[in-house]
Amino acid sequence: MINVRFYKDKKDNIKKFTIRGHANYASHGNDIVCAAVSALAQTTLLSLVKVCGVEEDRINYTIEEKTGFLDVELPRDLDSSSLEKTQILLESLKIGINSIIEIYPEYVKLENGEV
Repeated sequence: MINVRFYKDKKDNIKKFTIRGHANYASHGNDIVCAAVSALAQTTLLSLVKVCGVEEDRINYTIEEKTGFLDVELPRDLDSSSLEKTQILLESLKIGINSIIEIYPEYVKLENGEV
């Protein structure tokens, strides 16, 4: 199962997300659930830089393809404009994950946490 967790601060801003595990919907290389979650997550990470303008070296992230682990944490001192853009992007990721869960609820789980 893929576990996705979004971490919000006291102001209800998503500041971090983690994705871990494999769906095991199908064999490696044929798993459409893993591919969908992976595509959303990787696009989000790239878009934090290319769309939101966050400098890549300021994003704290770890990727472990073999174990299916991605951990992404925003810089703590984002200006209000950048923070607003990142929140739109991260809420969009959450919507995408929830849409996958609607179709494949036994393969993806969404949780919320605090930073």
